Amino acid sequence: MAQVLEFKLPDLGEGLTEAEIVRWLVNVGDVVAIDQPVVEVETAKAMVEVPCPYGGVVTARFGEEGTELPVGAPLLTVAVGAPAPGAADATAPATQGAAPAESAVSSEYSGNVLVGYGTAGPAARRRRVRRDGVPAASPVPVAPAAPVAAAPATREPVVDGPVPVISPLVRKLAREKGLDLREVRGSGPDGLILRADVERAAVAATEAVRPAPAAAPAPSSAAVGERIPLRGVRGAVADKLSRSRTEIPDATCWVDADATELMAARTAMNAAGGPKISLLALLARICTHALARFPELNSTVDMAAREIVRLPSVHLGFAAQTERGLVVPVVRDAGTRTAESLTAEFARLTESARQGTLTPADLTGGTFTLNNYGVFGVDGSTPIVNHPEAAMLGVGRIIPKPWVHQGELAVRQVVQLSLTFDHRVCDGGTAGGFLRYVADCVEHPSVLLRTL
Repeated sequence: MAQVLEFKLPDLGEGLTEAEIVRWLVNVGDVVAIDQPVVEVETAKAMVEVPCPYGGVVTARFGEEGTELPVGAPLLTVAVGAPAPGAADATAPATQGAAPAESAVSSEYSGNVLVGYGTAGPAARRRRVRRDGVPAASPVPVAPAAPVAAAPATREPVVDGPVPVISPLVRKLAREKGLDLREVRGSGPDGLILRADVERAAVAATEAVRPAPAAAPAPSSAAVGERIPLRGVRGAVADKLSRSRTEIPDATCWVDADATELMAARTAMNAAGGPKISLLALLARICTHALARFPELNSTVDMAAREIVRLPSVHLGFAAQTERGLVVPVVRDAGTRTAESLTAEFARLTESARQGTLTPADLTGGTFTLNNYGVFGVDGSTPIVNHPEAAMLGVGRIIPKPWVHQGELAVRQVVQLSLTFDHRVCDGGTAGGFLRYVADCVEHPSVLLRTL
């Protein structure tokens, strides 16, 4: 006899309490295997495919695409030990619309605890890309909250059957624009609907229903502008920065440094052959050496115990701007890595950030953050400490400037360095010593040779 088991939204990582359903990967009536991904959700930190620990027939799904669910809420129910096709099974209610399985499904359960990405290894977490779209056996229509334009009632769908779209971001954009993806013509391979197709359709729909010019309405106290929900990455950033400003008494010091020799050293290293070394990797090496001299800044504060906790390893976070917002991936054990290893890890994490495939483990556990805002073409900033860390180093753009070099005025490659630190863990002398050591290494990379 089949047994219907309920699978709830698991704890997806440190500090995460909810997730938004982006795409269902199974339908009611589908047969699922143990640890098969069944739904794609978006958390405040990453896009995640959630595997189900049961093997059987899906009898119900809970939540529409776009719905935000708290951790512990039901996701779906699975009938394990379901009978062969045509057999009546009292444990699989007909009201759920479950289709009979192709063959008998054994009662299976992985028995593992779902924390992080689920019950299996990397294979169960791998993101799948399917061109045939998601089968629509029993879809639940999602009504847009504020449609931009209503399609004419006589308009025929462009797509008959599953919608050819694989990107959850495209689906989300269509929901925000109030568009029915069945009425959007795709320009990608095999009619695949791309982001540009949705944006073009939204513009066309807006122009089609644009009303004739009318007199401007009288000002109303209710017209307070657009309201944008603080959720997902934007909400997580808001919570993190608010907590930093509330709990951490921070201070900032800065210094200009002549980076000409550092840039020349990087050029020489890359000219020697082998993997190319990034500037960020060299700055990371300088940071880890500086933290070895000033361990106060590689720490956190436990106010409940009224203790400063100095951390044994440097897990270096770095700020990365993506389409989903600002994220801070973490390079583990950065202090033990070579410049080549750091370069490779920065590249891997940056690409994962752009693709939205960072795991919660990639985004937590940092002890110090390096923020290269110079890539935005700015010289300086006052960084906000990434709670619960104790400090962040900001690096501006490196540009030619007049500089006194060896007693003479010359044009040199100059950079501004900013250090924001938690004043509870150290005083200005320690913070200034750290920043001065970093600046010395930037100006004279040979300083690092003394520590090797």
